[in-house]
Amino acid sequence: MSARPRPPAITDVATAAGVSYQTVSRVINDHPNVATETRERVLDAMQRLGYRRNIAARSLKTRRSGVFGVVSSGSHLFGPTRTLLAIEQAARSKGLFVSLATVDLQHKDEVAAAIEHLLDQGVDGIVVVASHDQAAAAVLEARADVPVVVAGRVGPEHSLAVAIDQEAGAKVATQHLLDLGHRDVLHLAGPAPWVDARARAVGFRETMAAAGLAPRTLWADDWSAEVGYLAGRELVDRVRRLRTTLPTAVFAANDLLALGMIHALADARVRVPDDVSVVGYDDGDGSAHFVPPLTTVAQELDELGYRCIELLLAARDGTATSSAVAVSPRLLVRESTAPPRDPARVVLPPVRDAVAVTGPEPVPQHVED
Repeated sequence: MSARPRPPAITDVATAAGVSYQTVSRVINDHPNVATETRERVLDAMQRLGYRRNIAARSLKTRRSGVFGVVSSGSHLFGPTRTLLAIEQAARSKGLFVSLATVDLQHKDEVAAAIEHLLDQGVDGIVVVASHDQAAAAVLEARADVPVVVAGRVGPEHSLAVAIDQEAGAKVATQHLLDLGHRDVLHLAGPAPWVDARARAVGFRETMAAAGLAPRTLWADDWSAEVGYLAGRELVDRVRRLRTTLPTAVFAANDLLALGMIHALADARVRVPDDVSVVGYDDGDGSAHFVPPLTTVAQELDELGYRCIELLLAARDGTATSSAVAVSPRLLVRESTAPPRDPARVVLPPVRDAVAVTGPEPVPQHVED
């Protein structure tokens, strides 16, 4: 058997380019003090030889691995998934690598074990997507000798944190409905153990209170369209049973809950936005193609990922010892919202016309603020 050929070394690149190995090192590390013609000659030699940087050797010399750990959920939910992608892309743009650990963020022990696993790999820092209380608690209890950034919440208990300003997003969504003339607005909130759900509920409640209006909140037990649909059915059934009127607008805590709500209203022959306006949150994939296209709050998750990596690098390099960064979301107005009409003109069909759902039904928890 023939011996495996030796991979090209930095000295081979220097010989091929006719420069010193120090010059090659400066090109590899993107040092500015290299002439353009020399840089191009070195890059051409690297490509011809198939040279790759020896990350292990570099880490031994600098005591830095160039690898950051990320702890996130493996769920399909838009927010955690897009946050993870944004962090990875931001790291790659800096020439860094990401080691990923996916866990159930609702179990503190799993999050703690993932942090320990990443520390054993010698990462330069860790981002924990702490969108659930248990994940945030695990970060507080972790004993890490590298910086740990919490993504998803900002509070005095975490010295390094980056989050979307969820309260601000909820406020702009609610204010949009108030500006259209709505006074009876229902908030379909996400599950209470999730940080984002509580923050959005607070933003809704404060905006309604500032307008002198009574907030109404219906808490869901997960983020799915199915639960949004069941919440909509519960709302319609309650209106029928009590012989009252529907709210003129619904602010849902995410786009999937909004989608389910729109479905339930359509089954009850309630038109969106003619009879009831609906606002979502996330600007998830496909929200612009709902029927009607959904007014929603866009989370600037690319900015969130960039800020996480910038904060990690600053903390690693000793230029940031304590920092909390809030990223502002923005409202996207589409066709699911309009000025209210007279609620008394919204006529619900008889109960016998309602669509039946078979199988076990997760019933949302109804809470009146």
